[in-house]
Amino acid sequence: MELIRLHVRGPMTITELADSVQRTHSAISQKVAAMRTAGLVETTAGADARSKLVTLTAKATAIIDRLMAEWRATEAAVAELDAEIPYPLAQVVRDLEEALRRKSFHDRIAEKLAQDTAWR
Repeated sequence: MELIRLHVRGPMTITELADSVQRTHSAISQKVAAMRTAGLVETTAGADARSKLVTLTAKATAIIDRLMAEWRATEAAVAELDAEIPYPLAQVVRDLEEALRRKSFHDRIAEKLAQDTAWR
Protein backbone atom coordinates (compact mmCIF):
# COMPACT_ATOMS: atom_id res chain seq x y z
CA MET A 1 0.00 0.00 0.00
CA GLU A 2 2.80 2.42 0.88
CA LEU A 3 4.52 2.06 -2.49
CA ILE A 4 1.23 2.63 -4.30
CA ARG A 5 0.50 5.67 -2.15
CA LEU A 6 3.92 7.13 -2.97
CA HIS A 7 3.33 6.47 -6.66
CA VAL A 8 -0.06 8.19 -6.63
CA ARG A 9 0.78 11.14 -4.36
CA GLY A 10 4.49 11.56 -4.96
CA PRO A 11 7.25 11.91 -2.35
CA MET A 12 6.05 12.24 1.25
CA THR A 13 7.59 12.46 4.67
CA ILE A 14 7.34 9.40 6.87
CA THR A 15 4.72 11.22 8.96
CA GLU A 16 2.63 12.05 5.88
CA LEU A 17 2.94 8.49 4.61
CA ALA A 18 1.95 7.07 8.00
CA ASP A 19 -1.09 9.33 8.17
CA SER A 20 -2.13 8.46 4.63
CA VAL A 21 -2.15 4.71 5.31
CA GLN A 22 -3.42 5.04 8.89
CA ARG A 23 -0.39 3.45 10.54
CA THR A 24 1.89 4.66 13.30
CA HIS A 25 4.99 6.69 12.51
CA SER A 26 7.08 3.95 14.12
CA ALA A 27 5.55 1.20 11.97
CA ILE A 28 6.04 3.15 8.75
CA SER A 29 9.56 4.18 9.74
CA GLN A 30 10.46 0.50 10.12
CA LYS A 31 8.75 -0.38 6.85
CA VAL A 32 10.53 2.45 5.01
CA ALA A 33 13.85 1.15 6.36
CA ALA A 34 13.05 -2.32 5.00
CA MET A 35 11.93 -0.89 1.64
CA ARG A 36 15.12 1.19 1.49
CA THR A 37 17.19 -1.95 2.12
CA ALA A 38 15.26 -3.69 -0.68
CA GLY A 39 16.07 -0.79 -3.00
CA LEU A 40 12.44 0.30 -3.41
CA VAL A 41 12.65 3.76 -1.82
CA GLU A 42 15.20 6.44 -1.10
CA THR A 43 15.07 8.85 1.81
CA THR A 44 16.43 12.36 1.93
CA ALA A 45 16.31 15.10 4.53
CA GLY A 46 12.90 16.71 4.79
CA ALA A 47 11.99 20.34 5.29
CA ASP A 48 13.30 20.20 8.86
CA ALA A 49 16.08 18.18 10.42
CA ARG A 50 13.66 15.72 12.04
CA SER A 51 11.79 14.62 8.91
CA LYS A 52 12.73 12.35 6.03
CA LEU A 53 11.28 12.55 2.55
CA VAL A 54 10.50 9.14 1.01
CA THR A 55 10.75 8.73 -2.76
CA LEU A 56 10.27 5.70 -5.01
CA THR A 57 13.30 4.31 -6.81
CA ALA A 58 13.38 3.16 -10.42
CA LYS A 59 13.17 -0.41 -9.12
CA ALA A 60 9.83 0.36 -7.40
CA THR A 61 8.53 2.29 -10.39
CA ALA A 62 9.27 -0.73 -12.61
CA ILE A 63 6.98 -2.98 -10.53
CA ILE A 64 4.27 -0.50 -9.53
CA ASP A 65 1.78 -1.58 -12.22
CA ARG A 66 1.96 -5.16 -10.94
CA LEU A 67 1.57 -3.99 -7.34
CA MET A 68 -1.48 -1.96 -8.28
CA ALA A 69 -2.97 -4.95 -10.12
CA GLU A 70 -2.37 -7.12 -7.06
CA TRP A 71 -4.03 -4.49 -4.84
CA ARG A 72 -7.09 -4.31 -7.11
CA ALA A 73 -7.34 -8.12 -7.15
CA THR A 74 -7.08 -8.23 -3.35
CA GLU A 75 -9.78 -5.59 -2.91
CA ALA A 76 -12.04 -7.47 -5.37
CA ALA A 77 -11.49 -10.76 -3.53
CA VAL A 78 -12.39 -9.11 -0.22
CA ALA A 79 -15.56 -7.65 -1.77
CA GLU A 80 -16.42 -11.07 -3.15
CA LEU A 81 -15.99 -12.66 0.28
CA ASP A 82 -18.08 -9.92 1.88
CA ALA A 83 -20.87 -10.72 -0.58
CA GLU A 84 -20.73 -14.42 0.29
CA ILE A 85 -20.78 -14.21 4.08
CA PRO A 86 -23.29 -12.57 6.41
CA TYR A 87 -20.60 -10.86 8.46
CA PRO A 88 -18.30 -8.34 6.69
CA LEU A 89 -14.67 -9.41 6.64
CA ALA A 90 -13.54 -5.94 7.78
CA GLN A 91 -15.78 -6.29 10.84
CA VAL A 92 -14.26 -9.69 11.59
CA VAL A 93 -10.82 -8.08 11.58
CA ARG A 94 -11.95 -5.24 13.85
CA ASP A 95 -13.60 -7.66 16.27
CA LEU A 96 -10.48 -9.85 16.35
CA GLU A 97 -8.27 -6.82 16.99
CA GLU A 98 -10.50 -5.80 19.88
CA ALA A 99 -10.53 -9.31 21.36
CA LEU A 100 -6.73 -9.51 21.07
CA ARG A 101 -6.40 -6.12 22.79
CA ARG A 102 -8.30 -7.59 25.71
CA LYS A 103 -6.03 -10.68 25.80
CA SER A 104 -3.20 -11.44 23.37
CA PHE A 105 -3.06 -14.63 21.35
CA HIS A 106 0.19 -15.47 23.17
CA ASP A 107 -1.51 -15.10 26.57
CA ARG A 108 -4.41 -17.26 25.42
CA ILE A 109 -2.04 -20.04 24.35
CA ALA A 110 0.07 -19.73 27.51
CA GLU A 111 -3.09 -19.98 29.61
CA LYS A 112 -4.20 -23.17 27.83
CA LEU A 113 -0.74 -24.70 28.11
CA ALA A 114 -0.64 -23.94 31.85
CA GLN A 115 -3.80 -26.04 32.20
CA ASP A 116 -2.45 -28.95 30.13
CA THR A 117 -0.68 -31.59 32.23
CA ALA A 118 1.33 -32.76 29.20
CA TRP A 119 2.92 -29.29 28.99
CA ARG A 120 4.03 -29.10 32.59
